[in-house]
Amino acid sequence: MKLCIFCSANWQIDPDFFTMAEELGRWAAKNGHSIVFGGHDAGLMHTVSKTAREEGGQVIGVVPRKIEEMGKLSPYLDVHIPTEDLTDRKQLMLDMSDAFIVLPGGIGTLDELFTVVSAGTLDYHHKPVILYNMKGFWDSLIACLDDLHSRGVTRKQWRSYIKVATSLEDIASFL
Repeated sequence: MKLCIFCSANWQIDPDFFTMAEELGRWAAKNGHSIVFGGHDAGLMHTVSKTAREEGGQVIGVVPRKIEEMGKLSPYLDVHIPTEDLTDRKQLMLDMSDAFIVLPGGIGTLDELFTVVSAGTLDYHHKPVILYNMKGFWDSLIACLDDLHSRGVTRKQWRSYIKVATSLEDIASFL
């Protein structure tokens, strides 16, 4: 499968997240999965792509022009797909990926998550979207989504579109 990874491109986050991202990259490569990601050379993006590539997995970077202009292109790409902007990047990632795994991240990661989930709610795709809740990172988002559902503003229970994983075993079972 082509596993799209949405995650942070920052270094100043919990060190355990890097260990868990390495484990994910290693697991993906050993199970014959390719990594599709945003092509950045920092943070969890760097970690998961570097580990997957070092373990023999294929790494596909879908990279907005701005990242290349900033000199932040990952050196761990087997396939480099340049895009004009973030909108093009998200659409290509959605089209080419078989599943989505969301690691800790910030505003960009949330944007990617909700773009993919929104597309799923409208039946543009039926691909798994997995929120990897490393060390409870996404607990507040999960509470927010539960609150939205309890207030009646979501058509269906959000868990029908987003699976919550706390381990690689959970991820494997959702795929």
